[in-house]
Amino acid sequence: MKGGKSKAAPRRTDTKLKSKSAGAGKKAGKAGKDPNKPKRPASAFFVFMEEFREKYKKEHPNNKSVSVGKAGGEKWKSLTEAEKAPFVSRAEKRKVEYNKNMVAYNKKLADGDTGADEEESDKSKSEVNDDEDEEDESGDDDDDDE
Repeated sequence: MKGGKSKAAPRRTDTKLKSKSAGAGKKAGKAGKDPNKPKRPASAFFVFMEEFREKYKKEHPNNKSVSVGKAGGEKWKSLTEAEKAPFVSRAEKRKVEYNKNMVAYNKKLADGDTGADEEESDKSKSEVNDDEDEEDESGDDDDDDE
């Protein structure tokens, strides 16, 4: 009996952990993400990494590990501001484009033009059509019996 505990002592489970894990990732009342919403633009580092990945894979074709990210981070840190400038400018262009898209997206939301309404209306039509098909089938069965 190491630790001073007897085998007969019941084990207690932590009830706080159970309650937290049950709803930890979900918030009540929060709507799902809109697939039509524009994605945030890549930062200058990620613009750099797009190019760096291609070069790294050509130089190290047999490397299957995740060392690309580590090597890219070290390379990014070693670059001077002048060397980072082209990546920063490309990232700024993407950010300007993103802001334009967000303005248009927010305008659509304000006007009430969402694709969800159209999907719901199509859904309701198909449900109605399904119900009519079932009624027709049951009506056909009555005709066969006669």
